[in-house]
Amino acid sequence: MKVANTLTSYLSGMKIVILAVGQTDIAYIQTGIEIYSQRLKHYIPLEWINIPEQKQWKKAAPIERKKAEGEAILKNITVADRCILLDEKGKSFSSESFSGYLEKIMVSGPRRLVFIIGGAFGFSDAVYQAVPEKLALSEMTFSHQMIRLFLAEQIYRAFTILRNEPYHNS
Repeated sequence: MKVANTLTSYLSGMKIVILAVGQTDIAYIQTGIEIYSQRLKHYIPLEWINIPEQKQWKKAAPIERKKAEGEAILKNITVADRCILLDEKGKSFSSESFSGYLEKIMVSGPRRLVFIIGGAFGFSDAVYQAVPEKLALSEMTFSHQMIRLFLAEQIYRAFTILRNEPYHNS
């Protein structure tokens, strides 16, 4: 299939990274994340980077917490990465248009495509300045644990759409 062969050539050396503040401690969400992570391995390398929530962050005022989390986020990305913040003010897509958006990114050739999920209070100004690209998976608000599962599923769905596989119709 031409689309599959072209897609494979785009992905040579590319990796998707999901960078998230905090841990996923709800078993059924973790199970879902593992299922989609395994499925995605057939298409592209996927790496999860969890920034552990620090005890002092829990005691800090929201603005100080965002600043500390932001510093930790920025330590995990480079200028060569294509980074996208998951943010309620970001651009929304249908699943089909999201797959096209991913394809355009892949064609541009970044080594790492990094999706960033912030903490409960969002992102610091420093993170917004460093990463202007934003994606909203919904106008609704979801927990930071659930959004990880939703993102993994939508990335998987995007690859099945790009490869014209039946999953996206189920």
